[in-house]
Formats: sequence, structure tokens, C-alpha cells
Amino acid sequence: MVRKYSFLFIVIASILWSFDGVLRRSLYTLPPTVVVFYEHLLGFLILLPFVVKDLPLLKTLRRQDLLAFIWISIMSGVLGTVLYTSALGQVNFIQYSVVVLLQQIEPLIALIFAWVILKEKITPKFLVWAIPAVIAAYLVSFPTLSVNISQQSGQIKAMLMAIGAAFAWGSSTAFSRFALLKYPYKLALAVRFGLTLPFALGFVYLTKSATQLTAFSRPQWLAILGIVLTTGMVAMLIYYRGLKFTQAKVSAIVELTWPLSAIFIGFYFFNERLTLTQIFGAAVLLISMYKISFMQKNHG
Repeated sequence: MVRKYSFLFIVIASILWSFDGVLRRSLYTLPPTVVVFYEHLLGFLILLPFVVKDLPLLKTLRRQDLLAFIWISIMSGVLGTVLYTSALGQVNFIQYSVVVLLQQIEPLIALIFAWVILKEKITPKFLVWAIPAVIAAYLVSFPTLSVNISQQSGQIKAMLMAIGAAFAWGSSTAFSRFALLKYPYKLALAVRFGLTLPFALGFVYLTKSATQLTAFSRPQWLAILGIVLTTGMVAMLIYYRGLKFTQAKVSAIVELTWPLSAIFIGFYFFNERLTLTQIFGAAVLLISMYKISFMQKNHG
């Protein structure tokens, strides 16, 4: 039963992630590397008491397990967030920009890594629903079917950063699943957060942002703590709970709940109109995700 409905945890996590942009608005004046460092530091400290009893399991850590954790820590923990935030900064955080478009390739990268790393079969039956899901996600994200192509000099840089972020996050789905096949989800997340800290701090100094480590206002500290307890560590904990029993290829598609939820947040909280394109895309995406979510019980 838990395995059959494990995808629902990924749905919940993705809904939480869709609020992330709202919560981060007060942090746009801070370097992304600094925010990432403190997110992981607070998340790790909160997680630690809950995983002490499982720490002896790390004695069985194999070389490939460690490499998987390092990949996740660098790629998803630091690079993905930094690259995506920096890419949006290059195009002035335009919602319907080429940066957001290129982020739509993340599920495709996740599928490739699920096939290569985890040997998950990408069957024709799966593709029948996966392809419409990815197309529908585009319709949801781009209601006018057009992309805002900025004419500023940072356009190419933004595109490359967006591709890098999609690769970082997409590949990390498979490596996270690889680690979760052996370790409890709370311990796996604690290891990921712990390993991310030195890498994140290294990026802080690499980007010459060390002076910003103590330049936080009280509201910004509260904002970071709020992120950790909602869209950050808590959302990742829920996500890992689901991913432990969900195939990476299924997770890659179910995570498209994120853009789907984001448009409804815009509708309910910011009075943004939903277009017929978005409504159609949302319907196709929901049907596709429903079909794919129950495939793994039949090894689809």
C-alpha cells in the first residue's frame, strides 16, 4: 500500500516547492550561495537529532554510495539552485523567459539518468503518457505559447545556466533514488545536507560573497527559517519519503505538479488569469500524471 501511493509524497513536496518563489522574494538582495549555505546548515541541525540512531549504518557506506551523495550535494544542493537563480537574474526574473523554458528539459534528463544509473525501463507504454505530460507542462508554463527572449547581453549566459540547472536537478533524481534504495530517507537527507555544507561554503568564497554571511536582517533570518521548515528541508524530507518507494522515472513526471501548482497560486493569490491553454495543459498533465503514477505497481 505504501509503495503504491508513495508518489503522493512527491506531489505534496512539489506543491510546497511551488510556494518557494513567494517565500524567497525578501532574499533576492542576498547572494544565492549564502542563502543555500544557511538553508542547509539549519536543515542539517534540525535533522541531526532524528538520525542519530541510524548513524551506525554509515559504516556500510560503499564508494559508489559516497559518490552518489557527493553528486547530489554538489549538483542539487548547490549548483542547481545557484545556476537557476543566477539565470533568472540575467533576465530580470521574467516568469515566461527562456530560462523557465529550458528548465522544462529537467524531466527528460531525469529519465535518461533513471535509465542509465538505475536501469529503469523506459517502455513505450510509459512514453505514451510521459511525452504528453512534458508538452502539457510547457502549455501550463507558457500560456501564450511564446517565450520572452531578452535582448540583453546576458541571454546566452542565462540559457547555459538554465541548462546546467536542469542537468543538475534532473540527474540528482536518479542518484537520490540510488542512495535511498539502501539508506533510510531521513538519514539520506541528513547526509546530503551535511555534505552540501562544505561545498556551499566553498561556493560562497568562490563567488566572493563571504562578507554577506553576517549581513542578514532579522526578517531575512526569519524568511530563511520559514523556507527550511516549508519549501526547503521539510519539502525535501517529504520528497525523499516518496522517492524511496517511487521509481525515478515516475518521480520525474510527478514532479511536474510544481509548475501546475504554481499557476494556481498565481490565480488565487496574485489574481493572475488562467488561459484556456493553461487549463487544457493542466487537464492533460493531471491525466498523464495519474496514469504514470500507478504504472510502477505493474512495473510499467
